[in-house]
Amino acid sequence: MTVMTTSVDYIFAPPANPVLPVRGSSKVFPVHRIYCVGRNYAEHAIEMGHDPNREAPFFFQKNPDSLVLSGGDFPYPDKSNDVHHELEMVVALKSGGKDIPVGKALDHVFGYAVGLDMTRRDLQGEAKKAGRPWEVGKAFEQAAPCSEIVPASEIGHPSKGKVWLKVNDVLKQEGDLNQLIWKVPEMISYLSGLFVLQAGDLIYSGTPAGVGPVKRGDTLLGGVDGIGELRIRVA
Repeated sequence: MTVMTTSVDYIFAPPANPVLPVRGSSKVFPVHRIYCVGRNYAEHAIEMGHDPNREAPFFFQKNPDSLVLSGGDFPYPDKSNDVHHELEMVVALKSGGKDIPVGKALDHVFGYAVGLDMTRRDLQGEAKKAGRPWEVGKAFEQAAPCSEIVPASEIGHPSKGKVWLKVNDVLKQEGDLNQLIWKVPEMISYLSGLFVLQAGDLIYSGTPAGVGPVKRGDTLLGGVDGIGELRIRVA
């Protein structure tokens, strides 16, 4: 027998949908999925012990409920003694699809933000050696700090601009968007061949060289020129 109801009767209350603020608007951006591009700056590939030559991009995911807003705290995670910062430009999609042509990719972009791909490096390293997935190193709680989103209608689609991070006012990471191995239209197109992209998806575009450990009490301040800044404290 089918029971008809006028509302959904959940076993327990579903969690709230993660959202990000939008600069200059009272509206918020609902987040669907978080994709991250690995080794998308040559110098970072080198410092991680990999070939800097252009290879097919690869991706991993973080959980939407791992977002931390700028100004918030990043609790130092359990089971790790080597947590690293990775400052990145974030691409926020307003629409999606499958097999999106490179020439049409930017039509799907709502705006841009500044994000941190926080990484339990020791756990990621163990997973790499064992040929296992990276989730324990990448997809833990509060692992995806992110700033407000700046609409592309206001700033266009940045293809150059300094990407930087300071830890306790000391510069640790510095690069430029023009150093991205896979540019934003290319990564959207390639990713859409692997997944059906949707409105609300975020793409962390890769980090420049200079990644390194954080400790409790550190203040992280990073930014992407033309987009904005992100500040968090390691709690």
